[in-house]
Amino acid sequence: MVQLAIAAGVTALATGLFLAPLSAQLDDQAMRRALAIAQTTAAESRLDDALESSRPTRRGPVQHEAERIRAATGAEYVVIMDKRGVRWSHTDPDEIGRHVSTDPSAVLSGQEVMQIDEGTLGRSARGKVPLRDEQGKIVGAVSVGIAYESVRERLLSTVPQLLAYAGGALAVGALAAYMVSRRLQRRTHDLAFSDISALLAEREAMLHGIREGFLALDKHGRIRLMNDEAQRLLELRAEDTGRPLDTVLPPGRTTDVLAGRVSGADLLAVSGHRVLVANRMPTEDGGAVITLRDRTELERLGRELDGTRGLIDALRAQDHEHANRLHTLLGLLELGLHAEAVEFVTRAVGVHRATAEQVTERIHDPLLAALLVGKATVATERGASLRISPDTHVPDRLVDPHSLVTVLGNLIDNALDATSGERDALVEAEVRTVDRTAVVRVSDNGPGVPEARRAEIFTEGWTTKDPPAHGQRGIGLALVRRLAERYGGSAEVGERPGGGSVFTVTVPDALSDELPEGREAASQEAVTGTHSTGRATVGTRHPEGATEAGQ
Repeated sequence: MVQLAIAAGVTALATGLFLAPLSAQLDDQAMRRALAIAQTTAAESRLDDALESSRPTRRGPVQHEAERIRAATGAEYVVIMDKRGVRWSHTDPDEIGRHVSTDPSAVLSGQEVMQIDEGTLGRSARGKVPLRDEQGKIVGAVSVGIAYESVRERLLSTVPQLLAYAGGALAVGALAAYMVSRRLQRRTHDLAFSDISALLAEREAMLHGIREGFLALDKHGRIRLMNDEAQRLLELRAEDTGRPLDTVLPPGRTTDVLAGRVSGADLLAVSGHRVLVANRMPTEDGGAVITLRDRTELERLGRELDGTRGLIDALRAQDHEHANRLHTLLGLLELGLHAEAVEFVTRAVGVHRATAEQVTERIHDPLLAALLVGKATVATERGASLRISPDTHVPDRLVDPHSLVTVLGNLIDNALDATSGERDALVEAEVRTVDRTAVVRVSDNGPGVPEARRAEIFTEGWTTKDPPAHGQRGIGLALVRRLAERYGGSAEVGERPGGGSVFTVTVPDALSDELPEGREAASQEAVTGTHSTGRATVGTRHPEGATEAGQ
């Protein structure tokens, strides 16, 4: 009904706008026609002579000529007057000899006049011109009128035709309105405007309330809609809506996954320091809807679970090895070989003490030191040797030790996996600082990384290992690169002399200017406190320099 009312209103308005200038045009045409007849009449050479040689009578030559012209042109009247404004011709003979009803001063002064006015014959369109003799002197005037009713009749005669056109336009508009209405109903599933408004409000509340990232793209890859969680996970802004995805995200696997250049379900991607699971569903219009889940915490817990399982395996192996050593020690004592027993115990304890002291002397940060001591134990149980480079030195002034722990731990785990099954497996770790930049380098004597694949080894999802029970692999090295790039650093892989691979990560501005208050005491207590991990033992450093082995 609203559409029909609008169509009818537009039709009426268009008709009115058409009729208004048409009436003015018809009036103008009538006045110009009257003026043209008056000009033709004034051009008759006999009229000026008749005005000078005769008198205004009913059967005079002026009246005869005027009536002839009126009959020939179809004018309402043709009035000829002298310089005094007295009529010499008129359709009503009784008016001859009388003064004209309107002021003739303008036309007698030499002006041509067009107007619509009221006279003795009613309302008419008039044209008045001066009448001149052969010398150009004004001797009178000619006034020609066309009845105004004839103009109105011409206008009214066009109304039925105009209404017919308007009715046809209204019918077409009504049909178009009906078709549009039916199409809208099909597209909106016969929902009323209030229902659509309610659904829109519910959708907005749902999108911004769920804790999963939601992203909608059009067929050109532009962001059409995103919720707050997607902005947080991808570090986007509300102003990015409407922009192409490739321009708001850096090049890489994450952008390729979201843009649909990588196919599959539950695809892993890394955004900043977050691990995301992305699913992409195409839409009918060529766009896509993308959901994002944050798996950072789950991935961290899975790695901790892997570490815990490895530690349990190491402790189980240590338990067997410890039992074997006790049996060996018991046999030496039963055989009375006391000197050999003392040497056996001293050698076993001294190796582990030397490992812990080597770490704590070069690395003064408690988290990195504890990581290396633990990784040394894990490496030993896996049949590998973890060696600390002589160039290693880290002061206790790290700005973000947790990030370096993540970098170093992932690189060592990757090296241990690469050397698994190798004879005389060796992993060397180096952590040093140059000015304020931390450099982490881990090398191994494994099979190495082919040069053709070094560019993609830091890509999310790239791996040569079977996935663990808790999820997918291919995240560790990607996180290493993202952490380095977040601080403006870099992550590279090269070839180790003699075979194997070397991973080098630089982290700028890793050192603070001074040690935070209370950090020294915490560091000393955490690193040099007495504890035992079975295979590697960290000793207590006394002021005098003596070392007491922990139990």
